[in-house]
Amino acid sequence: MANVTLESLPPPLEANADQPPLFDGTTRLYTSYACPFAQRVWITRNYMGLQDEIKLVPLNLQNRPAWYKEKVYPVNKVPSLEHNGKITGESLDLIKYVDSNFEGPSLVPNDPDKKRTLEELFSYADKFMGMLYASFKGDPEKEAGAAFNYLEDALKKYDDGPFLPGRDFSLADIAYIPFVERFQIFLSEVFKYDIIAGRPKLAAWIEELNKIDAYKQTKTVDPKQLVEYYKECFMAQ
Repeated sequence: MANVTLESLPPPLEANADQPPLFDGTTRLYTSYACPFAQRVWITRNYMGLQDEIKLVPLNLQNRPAWYKEKVYPVNKVPSLEHNGKITGESLDLIKYVDSNFEGPSLVPNDPDKKRTLEELFSYADKFMGMLYASFKGDPEKEAGAAFNYLEDALKKYDDGPFLPGRDFSLADIAYIPFVERFQIFLSEVFKYDIIAGRPKLAAWIEELNKIDAYKQTKTVDPKQLVEYYKECFMAQ
C-alpha cells in the first residue's frame, strides 16, 4: 500500500511484563524493533494494510519475559505469529504465510518465471547473510562484494521495474532489505566500503524501497548502536 498511516508503536515488553492472553482470537506478531528477521514480517504486515488485524507485541530481547519461551514459542526467538490457535515462526515462512492467509495486495508475482526467481532469491538469502557476516572478519570488498554482485545481477534480470523480481514490490524485496539496510551502514562506517558503488541497480533498488511507507516505518535502527553491536558480535576475537 503506497500510503500507510503512521502507527503508534507499543513499547517493548520487559521481563516483568504480563503475558497477553494466548489464543483469545487476537492475531499477534511477537517481534523486536531491532531484529532484521522480525522486520521482514513487520514490513509485510504494513504493506498489506494489516495494522488492525495483526497486533504488534514487541519484546526486549536483552530482557525478554520468561513466559515467551515457556508458554508462547519454545524456540524463544522472534518473529513468531499467533494466528488461528497456533504459533508459527521463521521469518521467510511467515512472510509467505501472511501473504497467503490475509487480505491485501499480493506480494507474490503472478508470472511463473518470476515466481521461480522469487524462490531462488529466498533460497539464496541465508547464504547471502552468511557471506556478509563472514566478510567482517575477512576481506569485505571481496567477500561482501560477491554477495552484492548477486543482488545486482538479480535486479538486472528483468527490465520492467526496479524490484526483485522486476516491476512490483515483492516478498523477495522484503527478504533482503532489512539486512542490506544494516550491512550498508556497517560496511560503510567500519570498512569505508560503499555497497552501491558500481552497482546502479542496487542503488536504484534501495532508493525505491525508501519511498515505500510500509518499509520506512520499520527503519528503527540507530546506526551508532548497530555498529557497536555488530563489532561486538562479529569482530570480537
